[in-house]
Amino acid sequence: MQLTKISQNTAILLEHARKSGLTSSDLLEAVRSGEAERFQIANNGHFHYEELFSYAKEHGEDLEKAVSEGYQITFNTRNGLKIWLEEAFRISSESDFSVGEGIIEGLKLNEEQLARLKEALAVNWTLQEEPAADGVQVRLTVRGLQ
Repeated sequence: MQLTKISQNTAILLEHARKSGLTSSDLLEAVRSGEAERFQIANNGHFHYEELFSYAKEHGEDLEKAVSEGYQITFNTRNGLKIWLEEAFRISSESDFSVGEGIIEGLKLNEEQLARLKEALAVNWTLQEEPAADGVQVRLTVRGLQ
Protein backbone atom coordinates (compact mmCIF):
# COMPACT_ATOMS: atom_id res chain seq x y z
CA MET A 1 0.00 0.00 0.00
CA GLN A 2 1.31 3.43 -0.99
CA LEU A 3 1.06 5.80 1.95
CA THR A 4 0.20 9.44 1.40
CA LYS A 5 3.19 11.73 1.74
CA ILE A 6 2.96 14.77 3.98
CA SER A 7 5.37 17.39 5.22
CA GLN A 8 7.16 17.06 8.51
CA ASN A 9 5.25 20.06 9.86
CA THR A 10 1.88 18.57 8.92
CA ALA A 11 2.85 15.28 10.58
CA ILE A 12 3.92 17.09 13.75
CA LEU A 13 0.65 19.04 13.84
CA LEU A 14 -1.41 15.85 13.46
CA GLU A 15 0.56 14.06 16.19
CA HIS A 16 0.34 17.07 18.50
CA ALA A 17 -3.44 17.13 18.04
CA ARG A 18 -3.56 13.45 19.06
CA LYS A 19 -1.31 14.13 22.05
CA SER A 20 -3.57 17.05 23.03
CA GLY A 21 -6.59 14.80 23.31
CA LEU A 22 -8.18 14.49 19.88
CA THR A 23 -9.15 10.87 19.30
CA SER A 24 -8.63 9.33 15.87
CA SER A 25 -12.30 9.86 15.05
CA ASP A 26 -12.16 13.48 16.33
CA LEU A 27 -9.09 14.08 14.20
CA LEU A 28 -10.71 12.56 11.13
CA GLU A 29 -13.82 14.67 11.68
CA ALA A 30 -11.71 17.82 12.12
CA VAL A 31 -9.79 17.12 8.92
CA ARG A 32 -12.97 16.39 6.97
CA SER A 33 -14.55 19.64 8.18
CA GLY A 34 -11.64 21.76 6.98
CA GLU A 35 -12.14 24.00 10.02
CA ALA A 36 -9.01 24.99 11.92
CA GLU A 37 -11.22 25.77 14.96
CA ARG A 38 -11.67 22.03 15.47
CA PHE A 39 -8.01 21.96 16.54
CA GLN A 40 -8.53 24.58 19.26
CA ILE A 41 -7.56 22.12 22.00
CA ALA A 42 -4.14 21.69 20.37
CA ASN A 43 -3.39 25.35 19.61
CA ASN A 44 -0.69 26.73 21.87
CA GLY A 45 2.47 28.80 21.74
CA HIS A 46 4.31 26.36 19.47
CA PHE A 47 1.56 24.70 17.45
CA HIS A 48 -0.76 26.65 15.18
CA TYR A 49 -3.37 25.13 12.89
CA GLU A 50 -4.56 28.18 10.94
CA GLU A 51 -2.61 27.28 7.79
CA LEU A 52 -2.90 23.48 8.00
CA PHE A 53 -5.62 23.21 5.36
CA SER A 54 -4.29 25.82 2.93
CA TYR A 55 -0.80 24.26 3.08
CA ALA A 56 -2.20 20.77 2.53
CA LYS A 57 -4.27 21.93 -0.44
CA GLU A 58 -1.39 23.88 -1.98
CA HIS A 59 1.00 20.92 -1.66
CA GLY A 60 -1.42 18.11 -2.52
CA GLU A 61 -1.49 16.55 0.95
CA ASP A 62 -4.47 14.26 1.49
CA LEU A 63 -5.05 14.86 5.21
CA GLU A 64 -8.03 12.53 5.42
CA LYS A 65 -6.03 9.64 3.98
CA ALA A 66 -3.03 10.51 6.18
CA VAL A 67 -5.19 10.35 9.31
CA SER A 68 -7.16 7.25 8.35
CA GLU A 69 -4.47 5.14 6.64
CA GLY A 70 -1.14 6.52 7.83
CA TYR A 71 1.50 8.59 6.13
CA GLN A 72 5.15 8.93 5.22
CA ILE A 73 6.97 12.16 5.93
CA THR A 74 8.60 13.60 2.81
CA PHE A 75 11.75 14.90 4.54
CA ASN A 76 12.92 14.88 8.17
CA THR A 77 15.27 17.39 9.72
CA ARG A 78 17.02 16.36 12.90
CA ASN A 79 15.04 18.74 15.09
CA GLY A 80 11.79 17.99 13.28
CA LEU A 81 12.25 14.26 13.75
CA LYS A 82 13.00 14.85 17.45
CA ILE A 83 9.75 16.80 17.82
CA TRP A 84 7.77 14.20 15.84
CA LEU A 85 9.09 11.40 18.09
CA GLU A 86 8.15 13.38 21.20
CA GLU A 87 4.65 14.10 19.91
CA ALA A 88 3.91 10.70 18.36
CA PHE A 89 5.23 8.55 21.20
CA ARG A 90 4.85 10.94 24.16
CA ILE A 91 8.52 10.71 25.06
CA SER A 92 11.19 13.31 25.80
CA SER A 93 14.55 13.98 24.19
CA GLU A 94 15.78 15.00 27.63
CA SER A 95 15.20 11.59 29.19
CA ASP A 96 14.20 8.96 26.60
CA PHE A 97 16.71 9.41 23.76
CA SER A 98 19.60 11.61 22.70
CA VAL A 99 20.02 13.82 19.66
CA GLY A 100 23.39 14.43 18.07
CA GLU A 101 24.66 15.79 14.78
CA GLY A 102 22.75 13.73 12.22
CA ILE A 103 21.88 11.01 14.73
CA ILE A 104 19.20 10.07 17.23
CA GLU A 105 20.03 7.17 19.54
CA GLY A 106 19.06 5.51 22.77
CA LEU A 107 15.48 5.32 21.58
CA LYS A 108 13.52 2.39 23.05
CA LEU A 109 10.27 1.53 21.31
CA ASN A 110 7.76 -1.28 21.44
CA GLU A 111 6.95 -3.23 18.27
CA GLU A 112 3.89 -1.11 17.47
CA GLN A 113 5.84 2.13 17.82
CA LEU A 114 8.68 0.74 15.73
CA ALA A 115 6.26 -0.20 12.93
CA ARG A 116 4.76 3.28 13.04
CA LEU A 117 8.20 4.91 12.91
CA LYS A 118 9.25 2.76 9.95
CA GLU A 119 6.08 3.76 8.13
CA ALA A 120 6.40 7.51 8.79
CA LEU A 121 10.17 8.03 8.61
CA ALA A 122 11.38 9.98 5.57
CA VAL A 123 13.82 8.26 3.21
CA ASN A 124 16.63 10.66 4.13
CA TRP A 125 17.09 8.76 7.43
CA THR A 126 18.16 5.18 8.09
CA LEU A 127 16.99 3.05 10.99
CA GLN A 128 18.99 0.43 12.84
CA GLU A 129 17.33 -1.74 15.44
CA GLU A 130 18.53 -4.12 18.11
CA PRO A 131 16.34 -6.30 20.30
CA ALA A 132 16.20 -5.11 23.90
CA ALA A 133 14.70 -6.66 27.01
CA ASP A 134 11.72 -4.32 27.01
CA GLY A 135 11.29 -3.64 23.29
CA VAL A 136 13.63 -2.52 20.55
CA GLN A 137 16.64 -0.20 20.77
CA VAL A 138 16.60 2.16 17.78
CA ARG A 139 19.27 4.34 16.24
CA LEU A 140 18.37 6.81 13.51
CA THR A 141 21.00 8.30 11.23
CA VAL A 142 20.87 10.79 8.39
CA ARG A 143 21.40 8.84 5.19
CA GLY A 144 25.01 9.16 4.08
CA LEU A 145 26.43 9.73 7.57
CA GLN A 146 26.38 6.14 8.83
